[in-house]
Amino acid sequence: MEKRWRSFIFFVIVCIPLMSFALLSISGCAVNPVTGQSELMLISEQQEIEMGKEFYPNAMWSAEGGGGEYKDSSLKSYLKGIVLNIHRVSHRPHLPVDFAIQNSSLPNAWAIPGYVVITRGLLAGLDNEAEFSFVMGHEMGHVSARHSANQMSHAMLHQIFLTGAGIALSGSQYSDLALAAGGIGSNLLLLKYSRNDELEADRLGVLYMTKLGYNPQYAITAHTNLEKISQQYLKSIGQEPQERSFFEDLLSTHPRTSVRIEEIQAIIRSTPTSPIKGDGAMQPKFQTMIQNIKNVHKTYTDYYDRALFSYKKNNLSEASSLISKAQERDKNQPPFYALNGFIMLRNKNYSAAEKDFNQALRLDNNYQPAYRGLGASQYLQGKYTESIQYLKRSLTLFPQDVVSHYFLGMNYFQTKAYRNAINPLKVFESAQPKHPRVHGILGICYENINDLQSAYNQYLVQVKIDTQSDIGRHASTRIEALRTRIK
Repeated sequence: MEKRWRSFIFFVIVCIPLMSFALLSISGCAVNPVTGQSELMLISEQQEIEMGKEFYPNAMWSAEGGGGEYKDSSLKSYLKGIVLNIHRVSHRPHLPVDFAIQNSSLPNAWAIPGYVVITRGLLAGLDNEAEFSFVMGHEMGHVSARHSANQMSHAMLHQIFLTGAGIALSGSQYSDLALAAGGIGSNLLLLKYSRNDELEADRLGVLYMTKLGYNPQYAITAHTNLEKISQQYLKSIGQEPQERSFFEDLLSTHPRTSVRIEEIQAIIRSTPTSPIKGDGAMQPKFQTMIQNIKNVHKTYTDYYDRALFSYKKNNLSEASSLISKAQERDKNQPPFYALNGFIMLRNKNYSAAEKDFNQALRLDNNYQPAYRGLGASQYLQGKYTESIQYLKRSLTLFPQDVVSHYFLGMNYFQTKAYRNAINPLKVFESAQPKHPRVHGILGICYENINDLQSAYNQYLVQVKIDTQSDIGRHASTRIEALRTRIK
C-alpha cells in the first residue's frame, strides 16, 4: 500500500506538471476567432475538418425517423444559397461547408466543421427565411466559435490526466476507477453544448441574420416556433410534453421559454443594426419552397412515425396497417418500404422483405437501412457470402451502424472466419455489453485464433450475463478448461 501511495504522490508532483508542459508545448494557446481570446486548443483546424468528415455520415443516419438525407434538389439548392450567405458573413468563411436536410421528424438542427444540417421536422415548421437564417446562423455559430473543438480539447486533457493516473496507480484498486471514468462520447461532445455556448450561438445567429438584412425579431419567433414544433412532435410519438424524453435532454442546456426570449431580446438590442431588406422575412417564397416537404412531413407524422413506434413495441399488425396507409399517400419515400421490409423480416417472410428493401433502393440507391435489411435477410437464410456484401455496403454509408456490425461479425463466425469476426463483434459488444450471447461468441473466436486470455475474459463476462443457454453452458465449460492454461 505504501508503495502505491508513493507512486500516486510521484504522479501528482512530477507527472501532472510534465503532462501539462507537454500539452502546452504541443498546442500552445489558440485564439478564438469569435472572442479574440486565447484558449486551450489541442485540435487544429484541419483536424476539426477531418473530424467533421468522419462524424457526418454517422450523424446523418443515426437519427429517429429513418435518417439519411431528404432528397429534394430544388429545395436544397434554395436553402443552401441562404446557408452560403450566412457562411460568407461568419467568422470562419474560409472553412468548407455543405448543407443537407436530414430525413427525420425530430425537430433539430446541427453543425460540425464542414456541414450544417436541419431536419425535415424542424424545417417544415418554420415560417420564413429569417427564422431559417437564425437557426442556421445559431448552428454555424457553434462552428465559428470552435465550441466542438474546445469541448474535445478539454475532454482529451481529462483523458490524458486519467490515463496518467491509471499508469501511476497501476496494480491498485484505484487504477480501474480512474480509467473507467475516462471514456469520451464524441457524439455528445459534438452535439450538446453548455448554456454559455448556446447563448453565444444565439448572439452569433442574430448577428449573422442582421448582417444579411433579415429582421432580427424573427430570432424570437424562430424560438417560439421551435417550442411549438417540439410539443407537436412529442404528441405525434405518443408522449406528453411534461414527460422526460431524449428530446428534453437535447434541449436541457436551454432555459425555459420566457427566459430565453428575454435573453434573445437583450441580444437583439446589443447587436449593431443593418438595413433590413424587403420585409425582413421573405415568407412567401420560403413557404412556396417548403410546401412539398410540409405535405410529406404530415404523412410521416400521421402514419410512418406511429408505425415505427408500433414496430418497436412489436405490434407488427398495427405497424403494417399504418405503413400501408403511408405508402398509399406517398409512394416515393424509401423509409416507408424499408420499414415494411423489417416488418416482413420479423414475420420471416424473406422474399417479401427483400422486395421492399429493393424498392427502397430503387427510390434511393444510397438508402442505408435497406442494405442492412438485405444483409440481415440473407444471413437469416444462411446465405453468408451474399449477406457480407450487403453489410459492407451498409457500413460504407453508416460506419457506426451497430446492427450491421453484428450481422457482419456473425456471418464471419458462421463461416469460421474467426479473426474477421472479432472486430465487428467488438463494435457490437461495446454498444450492447449485456447482450446474452455476444461475449460467448467472442470467446469462441478468440479461442480459435489461440488468444486464450481474451477468450477466458469473454467467457467470464458471458457467465455473468447468462449461464443457462447453450452459449452460457459452453462458456462455463471453457472457463474451467482454460483456467490452468493461461496461468
